[in-house]
Amino acid sequence: MNAADRERLRQQLEQLKHELVSAGDEAIEPNRADGSTRTDEDAQPLNEMNQVIASRRNRMRAGSLQQIEAALVRLHHEPEEFGLCLECEEEIPIKRLELMPYAEYCVQCQGKRDEARGGRRSNLRDYVE
Repeated sequence: MNAADRERLRQQLEQLKHELVSAGDEAIEPNRADGSTRTDEDAQPLNEMNQVIASRRNRMRAGSLQQIEAALVRLHHEPEEFGLCLECEEEIPIKRLELMPYAEYCVQCQGKRDEARGGRRSNLRDYVE
C-alpha cells in the first residue's frame, strides 16, 4: 500500500468518525412518557422492542467508533504496518479496506475468528436445495 492509499483511507476513517459522532446516540424512550402509573398493555411490547433496538444501535455505534479510533492510531503510529492482517501479516486487499477501512484481518483470518466465536458467515450455497 502506498502513501496515497493510506491518506485516502485516513480521510475515509476521519469522515466515518465524524458521521458517527455527529449522529450521536439514539434516544431510549421511557416506558411511560406521560408520567402516569397506568400502562398501556398494547403499547408496552412495542416500546420495549424500540428500547432494545435503540440500545443495540448505540452499542454497535460505540463499537464502530472504537474500531475507527484503533485504525487511526495504527495508521498514525505504524503507517507502514497499516493494512497488514494482524494474524497472518499478509496485506489486506485494498478493496476490503475501501469498504471497511478499520479492518484488522484479511477475509480468511476474519473467517477463522468468526468460527472460533461460534458465528458463521452465510454462504450462497446455504440456500440452494
